[in-house]
Amino acid sequence: MTSQTINAPGQESSDGSRPIAPVAARYDRPVLFYVLATAIPWAFWFAAAYLSHLPEQTPAVQVSTAVLGLAGLVAPVFVVVGLVWNRPELRADILQRLVWPRGVRWGFVAGALMLLLASLLAAQALSLLFGYSPDQFLLRGGFTFSAGLLPVWVTLLGAALFEEVAWHSYGTDALVTRMRVFTASMLFTVIWALWHLPLAFIDGYYHSEVVETGWLHTLNFPLSMIAFVLIMNWLYFRTGRSILITVIFHATANVVNEIFMTHEDTKIIQTALLLIVAAIVVVRDRDLFFGRPSNLQRV
Repeated sequence: MTSQTINAPGQESSDGSRPIAPVAARYDRPVLFYVLATAIPWAFWFAAAYLSHLPEQTPAVQVSTAVLGLAGLVAPVFVVVGLVWNRPELRADILQRLVWPRGVRWGFVAGALMLLLASLLAAQALSLLFGYSPDQFLLRGGFTFSAGLLPVWVTLLGAALFEEVAWHSYGTDALVTRMRVFTASMLFTVIWALWHLPLAFIDGYYHSEVVETGWLHTLNFPLSMIAFVLIMNWLYFRTGRSILITVIFHATANVVNEIFMTHEDTKIIQTALLLIVAAIVVVRDRDLFFGRPSNLQRV
């Protein structure tokens, strides 16, 4: 098995790959990061869940629920800030990866922008063969869930921004310098699924609405995350560890799944399609996913 190689725009070798930047090995506190980035949001969100089910939803209760929900969302970013505050080399690395990556191949940008839309439209087309309505292709003109006092579009875009700034500024590199990218992706999927768990108890939130649709659609959520994480990490590394690319991919996924009148069963078909795409990506780029990270410089 060859050593793990990760593409960085403008610094490719003859085979189109290069070792991951040595600075990635300095993200050296994965356990502390994931414990804090999960426990703090859980505390905020379970408190928000309690308030959301109070019989009297006074303005004060609703504002408190919204504040707690937002606090849980941004908490992992503050965990990153705390971990890199006295690490100038990590701060510089993160800031560099928050700007548009130089020399990025536009095929990866197109994938980040269009893959989720294409998979949903394909799933809706396939669902017609099973008797589902063509009305799924109509624009919804609204949203399938509420977010309390927060506008839904703020939740959709804010989730993509704050989550990826946390996960791909610190969390992903902290894992892939210690294990293969595929293993890190699977571990992160489990952590991320658990991270979302309290949201299923907040009345009116998307995750709560999914649980109410039944066990099959509830199971589909973590299954879809497997494909989502594999594809997103592939885009992340093949664009030189670009955080912006992951934000675009995540935001597109959130928006696309809300704009059409898609049947919940069709989202299961979409998950199946994305799992096929993810499998193709992993097989075709197996050096990235299964190469050993032993060539990383630990400093």
